[in-house]
Amino acid sequence: MSGTALLEAVRAGRTVEATGLLDGMTDAERRSCLPALKELRKELRSAPWNAASRAACPALHAAGAACHTGAAGAATWIAGVDMRWSQASPGVLLHVLGDRESDWLGDLAHRLAARPAASRLPFALLSGLVGLSGCEVPTTDAYVRGWFEHIGASWNGGRSVAQRLRQEPHLPVMINALFESLEVTGQIAWLFGDGPGSWYNALAELAEEGTLDRKVLVDACVARLLRGGAPADQRVFLRLLSSLALTRAEERERSADWTALACQAVPAVAWHAQSVLASFALDGELTSRQLAEMSAGVLFRTEKKLVRAQLVLLGKVLKRDPSTAGVLLPAVAEAFGHEDTDVQERALKLVERHIAALPSTSGTDTTDEPRPADGTGGPEAADDARERLCELAADLSPGLRIRARRVLGIDVPGAASTVQEDVLPPVPEPERLTPAPESVTELAEEVSAILASGGGVAAFERALDGLVRHAHRDRGALVEALGPVVARCWWKDRDPRYPSSDRVFRESPHGLEVVLAALFEEVGTDTLHAATQHGPTSGNCHHSALSRAFEARLWEAAYRLRAEPMPFLLATPSWDTGLLEPGELVERLTEYRRLDARPGTADFAQALLRVRRDDPAVSAAAAAGARALDSPEGYRLAQWLSGEGPLLPTSRRRTSGVRVLLELGELEEIQDLFPSEFRPLGRPLTVFKDHWYCRHWGVTDQQHWPAVVPGRRELVAARLLRDISTAAVEDTRMDAMTLPLLAEADGTAGEALHLCVAYGLGARHPEDRLAAVDALLVLAARGQLDAGRLGADLGELVHRGALKKSRLAESIRTAAATGAYATVWSVLRGLLPVLLADLAADGSGGAARGLGELLAVAADCAERSGARGDLTHLAGTAGRQGSSKVVTQARRLLTALTGEAAA
Repeated sequence: MSGTALLEAVRAGRTVEATGLLDGMTDAERRSCLPALKELRKELRSAPWNAASRAACPALHAAGAACHTGAAGAATWIAGVDMRWSQASPGVLLHVLGDRESDWLGDLAHRLAARPAASRLPFALLSGLVGLSGCEVPTTDAYVRGWFEHIGASWNGGRSVAQRLRQEPHLPVMINALFESLEVTGQIAWLFGDGPGSWYNALAELAEEGTLDRKVLVDACVARLLRGGAPADQRVFLRLLSSLALTRAEERERSADWTALACQAVPAVAWHAQSVLASFALDGELTSRQLAEMSAGVLFRTEKKLVRAQLVLLGKVLKRDPSTAGVLLPAVAEAFGHEDTDVQERALKLVERHIAALPSTSGTDTTDEPRPADGTGGPEAADDARERLCELAADLSPGLRIRARRVLGIDVPGAASTVQEDVLPPVPEPERLTPAPESVTELAEEVSAILASGGGVAAFERALDGLVRHAHRDRGALVEALGPVVARCWWKDRDPRYPSSDRVFRESPHGLEVVLAALFEEVGTDTLHAATQHGPTSGNCHHSALSRAFEARLWEAAYRLRAEPMPFLLATPSWDTGLLEPGELVERLTEYRRLDARPGTADFAQALLRVRRDDPAVSAAAAAGARALDSPEGYRLAQWLSGEGPLLPTSRRRTSGVRVLLELGELEEIQDLFPSEFRPLGRPLTVFKDHWYCRHWGVTDQQHWPAVVPGRRELVAARLLRDISTAAVEDTRMDAMTLPLLAEADGTAGEALHLCVAYGLGARHPEDRLAAVDALLVLAARGQLDAGRLGADLGELVHRGALKKSRLAESIRTAAATGAYATVWSVLRGLLPVLLADLAADGSGGAARGLGELLAVAADCAERSGARGDLTHLAGTAGRQGSSKVVTQARRLLTALTGEAAA
């Protein structure tokens, strides 16, 4: 009877009544109520989230926790996800669980505390269980986070953080747990705050008064910094360490730790460690060997501020004590291999300034003076230092290597010949498509891979052709093989609450999915027929000419599979670029003629666009075979093969804001004789129209567009130009990822493609810039890069404000780092005069920002490629006063181009 009353109270949401009933029950009676409570929980999961459900959940939460007589079951019930948003209060739970044994409560406390912090279990519940049981305090992430948030939120009449911490019985344990946790710090960093009342000052105050062990706290901070981690976490421990205000003796005890941190820690921590060691070095408390060891690691870092500070420190020590040159100059030379040539030059100047401190030859040691204990003096040490300097000088840029040879007085390996051959990637070779899989099992595996992770042109076309072939041969076997593949597709056995698959597939075929849905009769024939007749229901955009042609063939394949299956597809390309061999198309039409099959309208139109027409002899032979078929498609193919190769429309530059875009004229050959869905490919493209809603997000379909019109990639590039420009102008992400595909495609590399690459090189995000660099190098490897055109385009876009010089410098440096120095220089030769002219007109400010980085890359490329010649406005920039990066690198570039030794 009590069980029924409990269930009624829980269902009605009467928590107080339910807890009263639980108090009078035995363990056996509680266990007997558990099945009914579980059924109610299951019922509430699927019930609407209304007032009744919200009222019942807290009572159910408390009753279920009390009725579990095992700690594991109680913990699972209390932490249930479905209970999280409307649960019993910690006070109620502690009340219904308070009659348990201490060991049981301690076990429950530790089980709950071991849950992920994301479970957001109330800290009042966890700490209450610890208090009731008297168990050891848990040190899990969830408990530590809850404790810190509890302290931070418990103002208790305005008491300070230090006052609140003094009242905590488990303070040392929890502070130690903070240092041990790898996740909590980032979650609670916002609590630490600033000012006199912050956690940092509170912990320092407690350490000073002895409430916390100061040495333990300092050692824990240093150990956590040595362990590494996210920069935000490291800043917390660095700030705490600074608040502890280490004495000189405490800092000196940890010299090895500072060295490790200066070499490996995140920049903020490394900077602090470097400053500590610098004070030791300047006060003579760091040996030259120790300083050299530290310098070898710091000079290897990429942070220029740290590297320059280390070179300044080395210069001060060398000036104060020239006898350390034998040890410290090789350490300075570690910077010869730095990616920044400005750092290289600073290091070389330091070597030039102090090289005289080394004896010129080893000779015989005739001095009676004692040698330093650390081996910093003596002829042998000098010879070793000179040998090491010669080795490291090979890492200098070619221009600086010449100076190093003169300074050292001997030949430096690699300095005699500074010209390096251009290194470009292998020219991508087109690959033949293998036939569609012969077995339905193999085809199902390929379709599954495409649905899971996408696929290129080759994989997609093989799978599409395979679906059409096997549906014609044995549809039942194909459906059986594909059953497990489509089991998780959204349209398979869909929930009626979700949108109709007909409506979704009417808007877009979604790749192979429309064919699969048609095969499993999950999309209506009327819907497919309407799509083949009228195309997509969404408005036009500048992509729609390409997308409509691509999608028309998919809709047609799906419709014909239901209405009139085709034996195979005519337009399956011969090569992965999308090109189709004329002879193969004739053979396919011949087989269609033999089978008395009707070719698909869109499929045949796509085949015409794909058929190769660049070899007159091959085209003429195929045209003769096509005429012999005596069919409409045969005559149409013969006529098409008799025309000129792929033609391109006229183009005209237009500006839109800071952008430079292209308009295309009409292409008459893709008009009247093509289906309506293909005619937009030949219609004019305008800049100020075609701005309707665009549904073409990402590169899933875009990767197939070059294969729609193989041999005419300028058509594709012009229609993608606005998208790619947004990666630079509007800082969007992933819009330039199609550039490598365009670079590998067939056809003329003209104005549209070069503009696309220019925008990609100035994109906001690294992955887009890297894609543009790949495209640049592929075009260069194929002999299709017009470096002068690209350089001029870059100059115009920078001048208009569409590209930022700093981003462009990153891309250009990345391209040069692959070894393509001559190629990169040929691009910069067209870009730099525009930027230098802007500098000459403006004088400074914005015109100079980022220019120094570009000039540095240009100088490096000119030195390594052996470039010579004049560059407009370069001499004027190099002749300016001062030592800014722009002026310094302009002088270096001028020196490289004139062939004179650097001063």
